[in-house]
Amino acid sequence: MKLKYPIAMDPGNDDRAYGVVVPDLPGCFSAGDSLDEAVENSKEAIALWIETVLDDNGTIPAPGRLADHVKNPEFAGWLWAVVEVDGALLDDQTERVNISMPRRILSRIDRYASAHGETRSGFLVNAALERIVHG
Repeated sequence: MKLKYPIAMDPGNDDRAYGVVVPDLPGCFSAGDSLDEAVENSKEAIALWIETVLDDNGTIPAPGRLADHVKNPEFAGWLWAVVEVDGALLDDQTERVNISMPRRILSRIDRYASAHGETRSGFLVNAALERIVHG
């Protein structure tokens, strides 16, 4: 599934980059030195916005209709495009994966998870998210 979000681009010039706003995602914005770069950068901004909101247990608004956004006087004179982002960003369906690690590490994970009332999978998911979110 692909998500298609309308983006509004404030036209740049020789002195100023194209500014990008995603009207359906409050606070989601980006920029680019060229029109193409602005569109590409907006995809990354949308993905990061969605990941951040989901990590905070928030709700992701569905994309609005381009025809409705174009009528908004706040964006008069702006350029419009629709960008696609991977809908897998919203997919919480469990998927079985096969990973390899030393047995001694697996044993330590299992002991730790058991002592803290977690499953191995739950521990690994939480550890991965902690690393991703906090570096």
